Amino acid sequence: MSLLAILISAMLINNIVLMQFLGLCSFFGVSTKMKSVVGMGFAVIVVIFLAALITFPLYHYVLVPLNIAYIDTIAFILVIASLVQLTELVIKRVSTSLYKALGVYLPLIATNCAVLGVALNNVAVPQSYIQAMTYALGSGLGFAFIIITFTAIRLRLDSANVPKALKGMPIALVTAGLMALAFMGLSGLI
Repeated sequence: MSLLAILISAMLINNIVLMQFLGLCSFFGVSTKMKSVVGMGFAVIVVIFLAALITFPLYHYVLVPLNIAYIDTIAFILVIASLVQLTELVIKRVSTSLYKALGVYLPLIATNCAVLGVALNNVAVPQSYIQAMTYALGSGLGFAFIIITFTAIRLRLDSANVPKALKGMPIALVTAGLMALAFMGLSGLI
């Protein structure tokens, strides 16, 4: 597969949120304010890419040669948790308002199954390092794109005439389901 096809596939066709259902806690939890979502999207892009940058060689050049590939999940979680702590420190220094707006969801990136899922997918599929980094970048961009789009729709729905029984989380779940159906229509293109 070409790098462009991998990037587009990871972003849209095999989106980690809508097609693999990973990272839903932050997807629903943060998607109430656009500023928070943009910051969260950027943080997830950085963490997913850096995690893949480290976990791919860690797996192939340390865990597999030492015959301890079975501890990949634990090793990856340690790498991801360290990267999230680093990202949290940077965001706290650069933008205190964004740090406060993200609140508890910023540390939750460490347990965000989307980040771990991308790292595990990268080592499960036979591919080159460049292809793995392209997949990671596409997955992060796809997460950011979907959460920003979802937030824009959700903010618009807040001012719409929605039946009382569907206000809040029910309409958010319906919206996410409809988005998943729409993106499912892209499957098979690449």
